[in-house]
Amino acid sequence: MKRFHVHAHVDDLAASIAFYTRLFGAEPTRVESDYAKWMIEDPRLNFAISTRGASAGIDHLGIQADTEQELAELKQRAATADSTMLDEGATTCCYARSDKHWVTDPQGIAWEHYRTLGSIPVFREGEPGAADAACCTPAAAAQAGVCCTPAQAEKPGRCC
Repeated sequence: MKRFHVHAHVDDLAASIAFYTRLFGAEPTRVESDYAKWMIEDPRLNFAISTRGASAGIDHLGIQADTEQELAELKQRAATADSTMLDEGATTCCYARSDKHWVTDPQGIAWEHYRTLGSIPVFREGEPGAADAACCTPAAAAQAGVCCTPAQAEKPGRCC
């Protein structure tokens, strides 16, 4: 069963954690110095916040798949959405190892489809300057100069 995903940038992590903990009636499932995440069951929601953005607000939306088959179905739909799809494949980002791809809607909203494969102890592994990089959306990473240029996006395992 798939889970809806929302990632928002916040200015004050502690105040936002307190607010969303009360709003969701649940403690975050993961808290880091720059990041927090709630895995809510009703409704099925993966809600993440971080201080890694240029401005506060919604960074990206997504759908988290539980199985390879669900992710393949999402990828097939994204390929027919009349937009350029960016297939990252296996990557690390947001304290997780995952398999993912991105598509951007006509208004510029990034949609991430992914399957989490495991947890990692750092925000992102394997990239120079990764500890300071923006989050994983194509637009945010391009703005930060981390990745997402056509040449960089072609490299397997890149974030974006």
